[in-house]
Amino acid sequence: MSLTAAAPSTKRRPVFPFTAIVGQEEMKLALLLNTIDPYIGGVMIMGDRGTGKSTTIRALADVLPEIDVVANDPFNSHPEDGDLMSDEVRQQAQQGISLPVAQKKVPMVDLPLGATEDRVCGTIDIEKALSEGVKAFEPGLLAKANRGILYVDEVNLLDDHLVDVLLDSAASGWNTVEREGISIRHPARFVLVGSGNPEEGELRPQLLDRFGMHAEIRTVKEPKLRVEIVEQRAEFDRNPEDFVSKNQQEQEELQQKIVKAQNLLPSVNLDYDLRVKISQVCSELDVDGLRGDIVTNRAAKAIAALEGRQEVTVDDIRRVITLCLRHRLRKDPLESIDSGYKVEKVFSRVFGLEMVEDTANTNGVRTGVR
Repeated sequence: MSLTAAAPSTKRRPVFPFTAIVGQEEMKLALLLNTIDPYIGGVMIMGDRGTGKSTTIRALADVLPEIDVVANDPFNSHPEDGDLMSDEVRQQAQQGISLPVAQKKVPMVDLPLGATEDRVCGTIDIEKALSEGVKAFEPGLLAKANRGILYVDEVNLLDDHLVDVLLDSAASGWNTVEREGISIRHPARFVLVGSGNPEEGELRPQLLDRFGMHAEIRTVKEPKLRVEIVEQRAEFDRNPEDFVSKNQQEQEELQQKIVKAQNLLPSVNLDYDLRVKISQVCSELDVDGLRGDIVTNRAAKAIAALEGRQEVTVDDIRRVITLCLRHRLRKDPLESIDSGYKVEKVFSRVFGLEMVEDTANTNGVRTGVR
């Protein structure tokens, strides 16, 4: 009796649905706002082990709508937007060459802790470049992540030099590789998401400041919610296809909501008086630079767009300002007050609102104002 090997399955592995994730609202909101406006600058997620950080980020990438790319281009170049094209594709477009278009899922790239600079940035084949006179470039992880999400788990354990490279690319939108006088650059616009456990070490303040938002997550304390989370996970592990199918409608609705928000974002208005008050909060908190002001403005507009509105409200600002500022405050080792609580307190005073004292939400973090 002869045995024939079964053909390998090309079916995509099911991903836990974003809409089925219970709790951790702060993290989910920060991630959604960055997909609506990538210029917010990414998210740093700090929290306990086993709180669903990686699951949530992979689930987000899965729910995002497909994007148009130039077929067979290693940099996911946009077929029409010159800012999102590689130099080679842009030259072809300028020459009037027809670009083949394909659709693909938003790329989600995991950056392993032991990655080398060549693996991250890409490498130039010097021998080929010199002998054949062509720029032989092997793309790295930054090329794959262009127009997608770059996820760095345990970012606080990553080599400082690599973190610098990532943040420079995220800020400029380009990755440049130089070897022996040969220089190659390609677009590298991605939402940078870092996660880590504060017990394993803190990020340097100047690096932390480069992340647009900072979500703090805690292990859910309420027994009923814990049971619900465990049951959801067990149901998914038993039959992933059925579980995904059951949540399909909610996933599609969220995807449509994201697309509408991205289209609405340019027409969202943030009143001048509210902008002045945001800057006043940043000033009173002694936040260095203007990044805090810019990110809070962008995040407030993104949350209004997410909810289908063209005017930013005070409540929109309340819901995002702690995420945008808590990691930008100067640390005082003798101070026991939580930085998030400090932001809420100053926000309440500047905006003339009343603080809600010591109520805890499902993340184990104080809630804000009313």
